[in-house]
Amino acid sequence: MYQAKDTRYETLPYRRCGKSGLMLPPISIGLWHNFGDVDVLENGKKMLHTAFDNGITHFDLANNYGPPPGSAETNFGRILKDSFLPYRDELIISTKAGYTMWPGPYGDWGSKKYLVSSLDQSLKRMGLDYVDIFYHHRPDPNTPLEESMAALDLIVRQGKALYVGLSNYSAEDTLKASKILKALGTACLIHQPRYSMFDRSVEDGLLDVLGEEGIGSIVFSPLAQGLLTNKYLKGIPEDSRAAKSTGFLQKDTVTEAVINKVKKLHEIAHNRNQSLAQMAVAWLLKDERVTSVLVGVSRVEQLLDNLDALDNLKFSDSELEQIETVLNS
Repeated sequence: MYQAKDTRYETLPYRRCGKSGLMLPPISIGLWHNFGDVDVLENGKKMLHTAFDNGITHFDLANNYGPPPGSAETNFGRILKDSFLPYRDELIISTKAGYTMWPGPYGDWGSKKYLVSSLDQSLKRMGLDYVDIFYHHRPDPNTPLEESMAALDLIVRQGKALYVGLSNYSAEDTLKASKILKALGTACLIHQPRYSMFDRSVEDGLLDVLGEEGIGSIVFSPLAQGLLTNKYLKGIPEDSRAAKSTGFLQKDTVTEAVINKVKKLHEIAHNRNQSLAQMAVAWLLKDERVTSVLVGVSRVEQLLDNLDALDNLKFSDSELEQIETVLNS
């Protein structure tokens, strides 16, 4: 029977999520990959045990995580039942809806019908009465924003989620959504955007909106699908994501110019006594508007390596200038 370490809250510097009362760990664990039916459940269990033992209280899911879709929630529910039920009130569990889950007109996007039905299914899969955070996973161009936000407000009032958030929303739509939610009486707690050294689109207005509206953020793909690690220093390994025909990171995007940037960033990290991955995580956390960095790992060792990034979160002006020079080259 799993028993969490007594020292689990002694090391992580928890960060306030926007202007809310909720504190989140600086690193959270995502179940996008490695928790589906195609994966080894025992490995997933070990990673979650290690995460919680080290103070990571936030586990992030979505209705479509797997594969197949839904299986990550089902498998998490099994781990929750076996290991974490005594600690439920110490956990922040989030899920999302917004991508295709079932056939027909009610299994996708952002209608009230879809969002409410999807969360009901998610709760059953995980064996929960409520989630701590429920996100609209992506904006729906064909459903009025007022309807999607009213669904989030309804879900909170029904007691199925404590907080609500947005993911993949533009700065403009985030501002509109936040205003609607505030008028309804349910504030937007958090936004989950893609953000890394190699994808800085959130700096073009979104982070400013989050700061102004008092919304926290938890960023995904902080290592640019593995590019910001030591894996690609000598090209594309056969077992890497870029070597596969499927997935977000494709071989034709890993150019010589990109590899040269990775090598230069690796050198800067080395001079900071960090791995490139650790520096990439620390670089994101330098901005107080970033509440938490969402990491996806396939091994316990990767998780521990990411946690070691917290040993050095400060950057000198010189280091920041060097990084900017590399990224803009």
